[in-house]
Amino acid sequence: MTTTILDLTATTIFPVGEPAEVSELVTGQLVKGEDARLLEQVGPLVRERNVTLDLAGVDRIDAAGISALVALYLIARESGHRFAVTNVSARVGQILAVVGLDRVLLSHNAVHSSQYGPRLHRAAA
Repeated sequence: MTTTILDLTATTIFPVGEPAEVSELVTGQLVKGEDARLLEQVGPLVRERNVTLDLAGVDRIDAAGISALVALYLIARESGHRFAVTNVSARVGQILAVVGLDRVLLSHNAVHSSQYGPRLHRAAA
């Protein structure tokens, strides 16, 4: 049995019972207008399992996008699961750091696999 997420930009299939890594769901910008789509598609998934959202394709985020990420994090916590983001660009990583969400939302893999990672790693040491 599998869980399938269908999106205009990607189709991702996850085996049941395994943590999910959602990639290519959001590309370009996570801004007002895209936030509702992200919540609609990933919200049900974070209620069922741990989710890591790959933001490699996101080069811009605004307050609505940040709010959507926080909402997904809270939904996951309330459901007993984890939510994190990975592969953040330098710009998105800096914005998450400014609002204090880098330590809450960035997965351990994000530190090593993103352009932002080396700066985050040095700052945390």
